[in-house]
Amino acid sequence: MVNWNRKDLLRACLLSLRRQTGVPFETIVVDNGSTDGSAELAELEFGACVIRNAENRGFCAANNQGIAVAQGEFLALLNNDAEAEPGWLAALRSRSPEVGMAASKVLVWEEPGRIDKVGHLIFPDGQNRGRGSGALDRGQFDREEEVLWPDGCAAMYRKAMLDRIGGFDEDFFAYGDDAELGLRARIAGWRCIYTPGAVVRHHRGSTMGKGSPERLRLIERNRLLLALKLFPWSLLLLNPVFFAVRVAAGVFLAGRGAGETAHFQGWRGKLAIGWALMRGDLAALRLAPRILRKRAAIGRIRRLSPGELRRLILSHRLTLREVA
Repeated sequence: MVNWNRKDLLRACLLSLRRQTGVPFETIVVDNGSTDGSAELAELEFGACVIRNAENRGFCAANNQGIAVAQGEFLALLNNDAEAEPGWLAALRSRSPEVGMAASKVLVWEEPGRIDKVGHLIFPDGQNRGRGSGALDRGQFDREEEVLWPDGCAAMYRKAMLDRIGGFDEDFFAYGDDAELGLRARIAGWRCIYTPGAVVRHHRGSTMGKGSPERLRLIERNRLLLALKLFPWSLLLLNPVFFAVRVAAGVFLAGRGAGETAHFQGWRGKLAIGWALMRGDLAALRLAPRILRKRAAIGRIRRLSPGELRRLILSHRLTLREVA
């Protein structure tokens, strides 16, 4: 668990772990320089192993610290703003050796009859989003099935897989990091299974807030970094086209007060969106040489051909309506 303040949310999260049954586990909290006493809470009240950072090192670096000291065969991630139902951990374990990842059924905490995400989908420009996000839970996702990758809010990873492909890419800092790790694992030949019995309730957008320009900047930057690092060239060269189509759809919905743009009201809000996207693109451009070197190194773990990867991405793609 990565933590940065949010003491009350962390307490509720740790209490939900106390209720887990059917599997022995250790709890590791990596604290990114909290000032609200939440690290002390995890250590003294709940007996967690706490790794303390002097500053906010981000989601990726902090998770890698926890992964490095974890002793288990499987590694579960749980956001500090999420609460797991009893049996969550036990349900996520997979006996199939080719399954390297497991996705949870994540519900909206404030409205538990609504889906937050049940695995992930992706648009061909690299923008990704939870499968089923926003839909009412009518049992349509109550079967175990293969999905593209799990959401890092509540996921299970096989330690042997991470030893083989590496952990989170720390250049991503936060947002889209689980997508990069998940797609890299798929390229290396590992599968991901969605497990509907592994239920978690999640406070959406509590880290930065849905209306945060900085959140938008990171999402946009990491969308480009993901595509540049992992996409086959046949999709990467078309990235500007897919991006333009997605933005046009977003602008259309903005005129109706719908979509993500609804969190940025008025013309000032729309300017904030544009400026955040531009800053994200410039940041990605600055990181491009380093990301291209990482792209070249992917060949050491590759099991999927570029054609197979393209088909995988397109078979798990978001529709234009969903992504807008």
